[in-house]
Amino acid sequence: MNTWTAVVATALGCYAVKLAGLLVPAGALERPLVRRLAALLPVALLAALTAQQTFADGRVLVLDARAAGLAAAAVALVLRAPFLLVVAAAVAVTAGVRALGG
Repeated sequence: MNTWTAVVATALGCYAVKLAGLLVPAGALERPLVRRLAALLPVALLAALTAQQTFADGRVLVLDARAAGLAAAAVALVLRAPFLLVVAAAVAVTAGVRALGG
């Protein structure tokens, strides 16, 4: 499969998912369980993506500078730092650990 076939297939798939979401009856979306799942699903997906990007290298689990950066970001969040400061702390700690050979 060439690249353009993959791009077109992905675009059509995204359009189909969007269309399916628009075709769901409004009554089904008002159910408490659906509303709760819709609120929690993005958080779960973001947490899974963060964990995969932090602790995985291909098919191997690793513990490297990215984990230190994530820990620094978590500490900054617990201290209620502004978002840009959280990102800056994660970047600085990750870069520092990598510079030290970690």
